[in-house]
Amino acid sequence: MKFIRKLFIAIIVLVIIICSFVFLVGHFYYVKALKEKPLITRVDEITNKENFVKFEDMSSYYRNAVISVEDHRYYDHGPVDFIAICRAFYTNIKNGEFREGGSTITQQVAKNVVLSQERSWIRKIAEIFAAFDLEKNYSKREIFELYVNTSYFGDGYYGIYQASFGYYNKSPKDLNLDEASILAGVPNAPSVYAPTINLNLAKKRQYHVLNKMLEYGYITKNEALSVK
Repeated sequence: MKFIRKLFIAIIVLVIIICSFVFLVGHFYYVKALKEKPLITRVDEITNKENFVKFEDMSSYYRNAVISVEDHRYYDHGPVDFIAICRAFYTNIKNGEFREGGSTITQQVAKNVVLSQERSWIRKIAEIFAAFDLEKNYSKREIFELYVNTSYFGDGYYGIYQASFGYYNKSPKDLNLDEASILAGVPNAPSVYAPTINLNLAKKRQYHVLNKMLEYGYITKNEALSVK
């Protein structure tokens, strides 16, 4: 019994040491990125671009579609949504493959603006530090703006301004429900869901977005059914 207890304590200590090491390396990774270019400088470079789209200059359909499909608790949680992480972990274990990451919109901005698209645990940890820094310095609306202005929409379109004019030849403020729900679904996998690549898959993704909007009360059933 004493051996089992000692073994259990040793395992816990080992896990703590490993986690501490990973977090230290992740923090170093983030600090190194900031030394290359500070967070404020990175954000200013994006927000000062000629076609940067402000929150109020986006269709409410589009804003709500993005929140619904990407991070429906966005305004209620902090930089990291531990509920979403646990849910994603359970889903991945259940399906036997990595399908969900549980990242918040803020974490995705951290990846797009500060870090890289590299898939590694170190980058994920660095992403957490960056996310806390972002929410310490910017509002939820400002972070949302950064997200949609730095996302890739396929076909060479970066940001909602290029995507809106590129796909529909209209301002982001004028997107209707059909157009908004298509564009909200594209950044998840632009090479798959861009409407010019595979319209059937783009529509399939759109229905998922619409169902999420309906589930979270952003649209009515009749509005969802009106999209063909």
